[in-house]
Amino acid sequence: MTSFNPLVMSGQALGFLAERHLATLSTVRPDGTVHVVPVGFSFDPTDATVRVICSEGSRKVKNIERGSRATVCQVDGARWLSLEGPASVLRDSDDVDDAVRRYADRYQQPRVNPNRVGIRIVVDRVIGSSSFEPAG
Repeated sequence: MTSFNPLVMSGQALGFLAERHLATLSTVRPDGTVHVVPVGFSFDPTDATVRVICSEGSRKVKNIERGSRATVCQVDGARWLSLEGPASVLRDSDDVDDAVRRYADRYQQPRVNPNRVGIRIVVDRVIGSSSFEPAG
């Protein structure tokens, strides 16, 4: 396992995050246990931001509103990256539309959901397999 600055990621790491994979999103429940669910996500390397779309009222939204940090982990065989940071819920229609567009660009256009919100994770820690360690 290697830990590195999210703003200084190797080309291999960025390429891996651009591949079409699902990930897990982990947040912390009120009782301190970890809530883990599969998600599609996007990563913007210019500001080290992860975006996830989901429904208002979901457990992940409730956990984040309580102040939970969040982690998205993408795995493909021995290659893996976890992107961690403070999370917030996006409700502004422009922010949600942006998250939907990014999701559609990576996966496919999501189904219509009038209760859709977004989650933003500002990545402050990246850990992953050693093959993604930045040079230098």
